Amino acid sequence: MAYDSAATKGRILTAAASEFAAHGVAGARVDRIAAQAKANKRAIYDYFGDKNKLFAAVLERLMADLAEAVPPGDDDLPAYAERLFDYHRAHPEALRLLMWEALELGGDAVPGEEARTRHYQDKLRAVRTEDDEGDPRTRLFFALGLVSWSLAMPQLRRMILGDGHTLDQLRPAIAHAVRALPDEEGPRER
Repeated sequence: MAYDSAATKGRILTAAASEFAAHGVAGARVDRIAAQAKANKRAIYDYFGDKNKLFAAVLERLMADLAEAVPPGDDDLPAYAERLFDYHRAHPEALRLLMWEALELGGDAVPGEEARTRHYQDKLRAVRTEDDEGDPRTRLFFALGLVSWSLAMPQLRRMILGDGHTLDQLRPAIAHAVRALPDEEGPRER
């Protein structure tokens, strides 16, 4: 059987996503990634370089998968928020990886930032309307925050909303909140 480098790279990225989601970059171990991927450590370094570059490759793959699964194509921001909520609910490792990225990199540039910025610009063009008086960037930013925070902080969700409040109940509430977001940056001066 011939060696399949594409399959090996795919297994490495899948194993690395799981490892980074659980431990972040600092806590991730290349030997665990190699064992889970059924690859040797040398292949990881040959294909991806160091652990930080592997993390960058994982994030690029994550963002490409996310953009494909939840495209920015329509102008219905509440529906987009619901689809994004569904995606993150079905793929909790994606949100964990984004949280690790924020913890590890802070305000520094992130892997694939130019492509990711273009994706958000596409979404802004889709949600912008003729009668927008303000900046739709604020609405998009808050919508993303409502989705992400709702799933990333289960302890707050439980403490504030109660044990019985389900994610199925939260989903339409997020869409309702997104619908209520103002179209402008802040209150107008009179």
